[in-house]
Amino acid sequence: MKSVLVTGGTGFVGRAVLPALLKSGWGVVASVRREADFSRVPKGARAVAVGDLSPATDWSAALDGVSAVVHLAARAHRLEDGAAQAGEYRRVNAEATAALAAAAARAGAKRFVFLSSVKAAGESTEPGRPWDERSPCAPPDAYGESKLEAERALAATSGLSSCSLRAPLVYGPGVKANFLRLLSAVQRGVPLPFGSVDNRRSLLYSGNLADAVALALETPAAEGAFFIRDGEDLSTAELVRRMGRALGRPARLLSVPPALLRAGAGLLGRGGDAERLLGDLAVDDARLRAALSWRPPFTVDEGLAATAEWYIKERLTQ
Repeated sequence: MKSVLVTGGTGFVGRAVLPALLKSGWGVVASVRREADFSRVPKGARAVAVGDLSPATDWSAALDGVSAVVHLAARAHRLEDGAAQAGEYRRVNAEATAALAAAAARAGAKRFVFLSSVKAAGESTEPGRPWDERSPCAPPDAYGESKLEAERALAATSGLSSCSLRAPLVYGPGVKANFLRLLSAVQRGVPLPFGSVDNRRSLLYSGNLADAVALALETPAAEGAFFIRDGEDLSTAELVRRMGRALGRPARLLSVPPALLRAGAGLLGRGGDAERLLGDLAVDDARLRAALSWRPPFTVDEGLAATAEWYIKERLTQ
């Protein structure tokens, strides 16, 4: 049986990827930090404890007999992180990825699929227009720089075919941070001041990402970095409306000028949070669709419905 090592398999994205790979016929080895995490690995996958992710991680047991790697584990982006955390991003996201790729190549693995980020490509210089990988900008922060450095290390690893998936905001069952807070606000009927926000943002449902990962493993000709997204971009206002429909509650939207919202957020020191809700972030994933002959199996509304169902069940069990 073909076998793949998945890092970060018990995390938010990993909980969608592992079942997809098992369903596709892969023998799955899931790396976890410690043996106490074995119970979180789904039935059918083999768990291996490797400790914390670092350039010194010993991957020998996890890589034994595998022909491919899916690398999801990373230091997640945090808005509150400053210059002091730049070295940690580089160590965990770039240097540890390069070390894993080198170890995988030595162990005989031939394929490596890496979960990167749109931040590796910087930000579009043309607001409102999707941008693609052919004209990247400089990454906007240390997190984006670490992901770009990891992509370059993978491309330079001899004997390994690699595919980096540059994901925008990923949502789905188990989602956290801003998306979860927005979902909670809609569920509680909180009035939200986004009725006049007419931006465009790409999103990615975890089920669509998992499907693309499984296909990328089987398509070694697809090498390099690719943007990935759901098939439809939404404004923040439209996202809130659709969240409301998925939750069975009408969204309460107030029409406040975006300039006023930005000014207020700036005064509160929350400019970064505001831009995630008010700014444009639309990408063109045509290259990935062509390289993998891929179409997202789930619509945005289906992804939101699954997320809302999970959220409601979680609230009922708390």
